[in-house]
Amino acid sequence: QVQLVESGGGLVQAGGSLRISCAASGLTFSLYGMGWFRQAPGKEREFVAAIIASGSSTYYSDSVKGRFTISRDNAKNTVYLQMNSLKPEDTAVYYCAADRIGATRWVSQYDYWGQGTQVTVSS
Repeated sequence: QVQLVESGGGLVQAGGSLRISCAASGLTFSLYGMGWFRQAPGKEREFVAAIIASGSSTYYSDSVKGRFTISRDNAKNTVYLQMNSLKPEDTAVYYCAADRIGATRWVSQYDYWGQGTQVTVSS
């Protein structure tokens, strides 16, 4: 079965950096667009970044553009999110997701989801 397993979350001070990863199995990873989403307590899940199957195009929400970088390694079936200049408002559970059609910002478009990894940014 398809599994997406996030790792690398933790506690970091404001202004710091963190890289989270998502390892995929049970699917042909190189055919899927991948996205990162996040959900803070009491809020809806929101789009963070996405990357198409080949890795040649990426998309970001306005709130993270210029601070976060999404990348992927199709040989390792892994997608990454490098997060720099972190702010307390970045605190959330971060989820990766796989989309067979493309790489969009819409939650409903994605076929598979990971269990999430907590990122906490202290002020």
